[in-house]
Amino acid sequence: MTHVSPAQKQSPKALYGGTSSRRVTVRDIAAAKERGEKWPMLTAYDAMTASVFDEAGIPVMLVGDSMGNCHLGYESTVPVTMDEIALLSAAVVRGTKRALVVGDLPFGSYQEGPVQALRNATRLVKEAGVGAVKLEGGERSAHQIELLVQSGIPVMAHVGLTPQSVNAYGGYPVQGRGEEAAQQLLRDAKAVQDAGAFGVVLELVPAELAAELTRSLHIPTIGIGAGAECDAQVLVWTDMAGMTSGRVPRFVKQYARMREVLGDAARAFAEDVVGGAYPAEEHSFH
Repeated sequence: MTHVSPAQKQSPKALYGGTSSRRVTVRDIAAAKERGEKWPMLTAYDAMTASVFDEAGIPVMLVGDSMGNCHLGYESTVPVTMDEIALLSAAVVRGTKRALVVGDLPFGSYQEGPVQALRNATRLVKEAGVGAVKLEGGERSAHQIELLVQSGIPVMAHVGLTPQSVNAYGGYPVQGRGEEAAQQLLRDAKAVQDAGAFGVVLELVPAELAAELTRSLHIPTIGIGAGAECDAQVLVWTDMAGMTSGRVPRFVKQYARMREVLGDAARAFAEDVVGGAYPAEEHSFH
């Protein structure tokens, strides 16, 4: 039986800690905004990890193009392909029973226009079984969002720092600083809401601006490096669990040291094999 902490003992309809066993939907996300309920989101890239998060009660999982950095060994998200997203999204769907699974549209899969976006989003829904898709961009992506929503595909938007534009940014700078930049971010958030997005990720945005956006939008904001006032928070799971090596972003809180745990386990296994302690009699067949 899954352990339920005191923090999880909320309304039966709560996204985190609720008692419903059916799939979370975008209607549930909208209802949580109306209740003022905060909720967590994590990335996932395989069935086993996704099943752990599903059992822990994580209501929304993003099969992000962050898989490029933390799963596939790329230097950025830019090289990630539709085939890779589709394959791993299907695995996450198979590994979950309750979570809403959101599949990322990778760089080059929607920038040509709404028709290209619809073709690739439809593929994620039909082949992988995701319940929604995510794409980056504010005003520049509004037409794509509008067509997808009109076609029956829920869309999560993503504004602020959009990692697929790393080459244009020349890095990963905080977005929305200064009056002009702040006004553009406000316009971007309003544009994706008007286009029909059910939620919007705010990445690397000053906390004060993210709070203003959260108050002004009727769709939920999902923060990552955007302060505490957002409706939800998302982290890349390998950052959250301490699997990432080297320096992690300032906004990341590591809740475990899984890299050390796995390393210790691998060394213990290796030493047992070299020393003849494994396999022992209880691990053998006769």
